[in-house]
Amino acid sequence: MRHFNLPSRPIAAISAIALLALAAGCSKSTDTGTAGSAAIATSQTTSAPQAKAASKLGDLSAFRSIASDVLAIVDKGDLPAAKTRIKELEIAWDAAEAGLKPRAADDWHMLDKSIDRALRALRADAPNQTDCKKAMSDLLITFDALQGKF
Repeated sequence: MRHFNLPSRPIAAISAIALLALAAGCSKSTDTGTAGSAAIATSQTTSAPQAKAASKLGDLSAFRSIASDVLAIVDKGDLPAAKTRIKELEIAWDAAEAGLKPRAADDWHMLDKSIDRALRALRADAPNQTDCKKAMSDLLITFDALQGKF
């Protein structure tokens, strides 16, 4: 009697969707032609060690790279630029939701809430550098915690 491995097909489809969503999100940030694009390339090379272990959500390094860029901009005190840059994280994250969330819903929600806190801090009527730095640092901690989680 033959048994077909049918569960692998939906998993492959979800993986393909996630990869396409990540590619779509990444192309948006590089098409802008801003100085942030150069920062992405620099940040991606420096964050390579964190990409060694993948989370249940998959490779989060592209999202973490944007968050790291935002923290560097916050550290410089340019909160309007940080607010603009974090929008790229929001767009990429939202585009990848359909592919990521089914993999590990609890992890996705934890990271989504952390991203939302960072967005709120940077979008406040009068953003405070200390609050923004704390929110971005917490977001990076969440990325790092999930990266080693299986």
